[in-house]
Amino acid sequence: MKILVIHGPNLNMLGKREPELYGDKTLVEIDTLVEKRARELEVEVLCFQSNSEGALIDFIQAQAPKADAIIINPGAFTHYSLSLRDALIVSDLPVIEVHLSNIYAREEWRHKSVIAPIARGQISGLGWRGYIAALEILAAEKA
Repeated sequence: MKILVIHGPNLNMLGKREPELYGDKTLVEIDTLVEKRARELEVEVLCFQSNSEGALIDFIQAQAPKADAIIINPGAFTHYSLSLRDALIVSDLPVIEVHLSNIYAREEWRHKSVIAPIARGQISGLGWRGYIAALEILAAEKA
């Protein structure tokens, strides 16, 4: 099983960006933890981050045919990127949306996700552990 782990805009700034909301781990540290857990679960992961909507869509289009599922933290694109949503739909893969902070405990505009209605599920507010939970859920489905 191969799972794409996709990180949206500004997630490359983790560790520096508002650690009280997003934690103190860097994206490299989170990806390392995800890759370690994936090996334990005998699952392959491919991690990717971009601040560009088009690059995220290009990555999904290029990699989805070789993958079995997607874990995505769309960042700010969560709230308005219909193009990203469409790319996820076209991938025809199960999607789990992950957010480090609890988007429902924050500003009202963050409460709306255009991704959630097409996702298998959403994990919000568990910090970096949300990625691990999503990975474990998807890996369990392969068994």
